Amino acid sequence: MRSFRAKQWVVAAALTLGVFSAPMAMAAKSVTVAVPISIDSLDPYNTNSTLSQAVGKAYYEGLFTFDRNLKVQPLLAQSYTSSPDGLTYTFKLRHGVKFQDGTDFNAEAVKVNLDRVLDKANGLARYNQFNRIKSVEVVDPYTVKITLKEPFSALINALAHPSAMMISPAALQKWGKDIAFHPVGPGPFEFVAWKPAEYLKVKKFDGYWRKGYPKIDTLTFRTVTDNNTRAAVVQTGEAQFAYPVPFEEAGLLKANPKLELLSTPSITVRYVSMNVLHKPFDNVKVREAVNYAINKEALAKVAFAGYAFPSQGVVPQGVAFAEKMAPWPYDPQKARELLKEAGYPNGFSTTLWSGYNDGTSAKVVQFLQQQLAQVGIKTSIEMLESGQRTQRVQQAPNAKTAPVRMYYGGWSASTGEADWALRPLLATNAWPPVFFNTAYYSNPKVDKDISNALLTTDAAKKQQIYDDAQQRIWKDAPWAFLTTDRNLSVENKDLSGFYVMPDGSFNFTDVNLKQ
Repeated sequence: MRSFRAKQWVVAAALTLGVFSAPMAMAAKSVTVAVPISIDSLDPYNTNSTLSQAVGKAYYEGLFTFDRNLKVQPLLAQSYTSSPDGLTYTFKLRHGVKFQDGTDFNAEAVKVNLDRVLDKANGLARYNQFNRIKSVEVVDPYTVKITLKEPFSALINALAHPSAMMISPAALQKWGKDIAFHPVGPGPFEFVAWKPAEYLKVKKFDGYWRKGYPKIDTLTFRTVTDNNTRAAVVQTGEAQFAYPVPFEEAGLLKANPKLELLSTPSITVRYVSMNVLHKPFDNVKVREAVNYAINKEALAKVAFAGYAFPSQGVVPQGVAFAEKMAPWPYDPQKARELLKEAGYPNGFSTTLWSGYNDGTSAKVVQFLQQQLAQVGIKTSIEMLESGQRTQRVQQAPNAKTAPVRMYYGGWSASTGEADWALRPLLATNAWPPVFFNTAYYSNPKVDKDISNALLTTDAAKKQQIYDDAQQRIWKDAPWAFLTTDRNLSVENKDLSGFYVMPDGSFNFTDVNLKQ
């Protein structure tokens, strides 16, 4: 009997020792990011939303990617070569990568994805980004060749854009058009749930090809439309990161010892387009007068609390092939003289629409209204909801009857190259509803420059061509060139590795949370 009891004691002691000597189970590392708008699609090829594509980096990856400074880096493609005529590109792909459904990533997967966006019958939003591709050919399981219809020197930047991320071919076959609700990629996180207008949640993908990543267990993007509330949820600990935060709250957030306020470079330009097809904006002197009438330094302080500066050219610094220019000076007397020369000595009345209805945008257009009134330009303001913006501005079917006159907007060239800063906004073939040339601006020499720049791979020649285009646009003044933002975000000091990129997208490859 003593022997049996002794054995019981030994077993109990061993179990007890095991309990206390085993490492404590670590709490799950869960990160929540507060974002300003709803995610509109989980299909990277069928959205123009920077945010939707940014969160897509959780479950998708592409052949290339941008680092936090918008420099192209290889990702699922390890290397590439191009032909001397610039018409063919051959890519060597990374081995050992699997999609989250167990499907292998290979050359066939690349072909399936690119063929899908190139099929006009699919009606995908990013078709125009890839429509210079003539064919995609599988050379061997890990080599793929892209042949172009004509040279397109921005191809690698286009493939680094998150709209070119890879979707599992098996998932595409299974879900078809519903892939927008069932994302399956080779990225670091697996899709968990999406409740539109509320949140999107993902979890760590254990089969991710980069060993040791991701460093957290779950990541949630929570929609918080109100500026002040978005800042507050980081202060209360409900979220660990928020972007953007209201400029006017910068001081309060900076004073919180648990938080870090982050002001980082941006390539987001703010401008007012003027419809050059209609009087009085068909007269360049009127457009020049508008530029002289606005104090951009004051605008940066009033609307952006100093986290912006006057535009230094058509294409912002930080975008490849941007030309830096001296900002349009503030000179209301010059503005009045130009209006008189243009035949409007007493000014005129017009409409000013804002493409956004947030608090900062309201401050901008109210400031513009006051500034323009001082030189005799009377504006009635309207803040457009997203549906109104789409219907009245982006989908206007006829340029001659398009109702837009002055339009406040913003843009970031998210391919990191001047092509995407100019072509969608200022080329003749970019008039709505094709793209976003809301000035209905047309200059054949600018069009030729934009086209020719894509035909050369000579960087010096390309810079010269883009310089000419930017100088002509600056002189033609189809826009009132306003400001370039600083990106303002806030994070809990226990968070690391989550960054806002210059185009307003996210980089969270190294995201981690102290415990």
